[in-house]
Amino acid sequence: MAETQVLVDALPYIDQGYDDSGVREMVTAMVEEETRRYRPTKNYLENLPPLNMTAFETEFMTNEFERIQNRLPLEPLSMKRYELPPPPPSRISDLSAWQESVENSMAQLEHQAIRSMNLDLMLEYGCEAWKAYLEIFTSLQAKAQIRLQAIKKEIQEVNWQRKLKQTQAGDKLRSLEAQWVMLVSKNYEIEKVCAELEEEIAKMSSPPGVEKDDAADANGEHPN
Repeated sequence: MAETQVLVDALPYIDQGYDDSGVREMVTAMVEEETRRYRPTKNYLENLPPLNMTAFETEFMTNEFERIQNRLPLEPLSMKRYELPPPPPSRISDLSAWQESVENSMAQLEHQAIRSMNLDLMLEYGCEAWKAYLEIFTSLQAKAQIRLQAIKKEIQEVNWQRKLKQTQAGDKLRSLEAQWVMLVSKNYEIEKVCAELEEEIAKMSSPPGVEKDDAADANGEHPN
C-alpha cells in the first residue's frame, strides 16, 4: 500500500499575521456565536453509533446491567459460607444431614486456620515483602522517569528540527518571492518597452502625409 502523502500548507514558526487585522477577534466571535446557537439535548450522543460492549463485557457485567435496567435491588452479601447451621428439623434424624453439617464445620475450621496462618506469615514476612515491593516500585519509577526524560528530549529535538526546517523553508520562500517580484517587475518593464517600440514602429511605418495631416489637425488647420 502506498504511503499517504501529507501536504503541509502551514509553517507556524514563520507564519505571521494571525494576531493582526482582527483575526483572533473574528474567530472568537464565531465561536461565541456557535455557542449561543448550540442547544444540548438530553442525549447528546444519540447520533453516534452504539458502543460495542461485547468486546470487554463479562457475564457478571451483563447480569449487573440487566439488574440495573430492571431496577432490581442489589442482592445482600451472603454469609452462609461462614455459618454453622445444624440439620433442619425435618432431617434431624438423617445421618447424611449431620454428615454435611460436620463437613461444613471442618471446612470452616480449616478456613479459619488458613486465615490465622496467613496473618502469622504477614506478621513475620510482611514488612520485608513490602520493602522488596517498594524497592521494585522505586526502580520502575526511576526507569519510567528516565524514559520520560528521553521522550521529552526526543520531542524537543523534533521541535527544533521542525523549527529549523521551517526557518530554512521560510528563507527560501522569501528568496523565491523576492525573485518572483523582480521577474514580474522585469516583465512589466519589458512589456512597457515593447509597447513603446511597437508605437514607434507604427509611427515610422505610416505614410508621411498622415503625420503631416495629423499635425495640421492638431494645430486646427485643414488642407484645401
